[in-house]
Amino acid sequence: MEDTFAAALARATRGGTDDVDAAASVLAAEADWDAVARSAADDVVRDCARRGWQPQDLLRMAGRELEPPHQRLAAALPEPGLGAFARTERLDRFSAATAYVELLRLYARLPAIPALAVEAGEEAAPPKMLARIRALLAKAESTGYPEEAEALSAKAQHLMARHSIDAALLAASHDTRATAGARRIGVDRPYEGAKALLLDAVAAANRCQSVWSSELGFSTVVGHAPDLDAVELLYTSLLVQADRALHGGRTSRSRDFRESFLIAYASRIRARLLTATAEEESETPDLLPALTSRALAVEDTTRRLFPTTTTSRLRARDADGWHHGESAADTAHLRGARHRP
Repeated sequence: MEDTFAAALARATRGGTDDVDAAASVLAAEADWDAVARSAADDVVRDCARRGWQPQDLLRMAGRELEPPHQRLAAALPEPGLGAFARTERLDRFSAATAYVELLRLYARLPAIPALAVEAGEEAAPPKMLARIRALLAKAESTGYPEEAEALSAKAQHLMARHSIDAALLAASHDTRATAGARRIGVDRPYEGAKALLLDAVAAANRCQSVWSSELGFSTVVGHAPDLDAVELLYTSLLVQADRALHGGRTSRSRDFRESFLIAYASRIRARLLTATAEEESETPDLLPALTSRALAVEDTTRRLFPTTTTSRLRARDADGWHHGESAADTAHLRGARHRP
């Protein structure tokens, strides 16, 4: 019965491994375990939504805290059913039920987080434009010719910057009150602190604010839709470039070297991006009132979502790592960085 499993799941949420096994046994013994599992998942996910968790957040947490089968299960939750999951993963009923209980237990234990502000849909880059930008960046990442990569990156920058400027001017011309939205972006292990620092650098240069939730593995970036798109695309691209430069055929680097590399990389990227943004704004004085209004909206939304925050500092412990990180940042392509088209 659903009530029996619901009670067992509640005990598993509060308890330990024995309680998880007991709940899995109850679920595995259900004649229509798909229906029972689906009902429980609906209840848990609905409760998570009330506590601020969006579907993509839950999927990210499954990948962060559990094993790959759990993440695959989370991606299909609650369809196509527990039976199909067991067959695909080649698991017996008890093992499949255990994975299900562990996943729901993780979700039920998640703390409440701020409900995100809705991003202004009319400002978001059109799907076709985003598809073009992503295609350009993918080609820039894969080409072996630096000149081609620069040309592709410049085109992507032009498209994103043009849309952001047009959106700001359009809102100002219509005397539309600037409203900011928010987006959670995963900050994965290892070296989460340094990666969060890089994301914060990209956010600041693109007129956004970033708040890192270290224990939950993501940062919340507050800004306007086209700027949030730019942050996500550029952060992802810079991570790929940093990873390539960090490894560079060498695998014996120490943890201190790697962390120092990424901290220096983030610091130098911040300086490059902020300089580019300042140059652009100095060339577009007519845009400054609109940008000021949008900056205030970002500040207000950030303060509402996060009335209290703390500042953390990272210390680089390896001078060689710091030097290599700065060098890598100096040669990184700032795809999506703001510039005057």
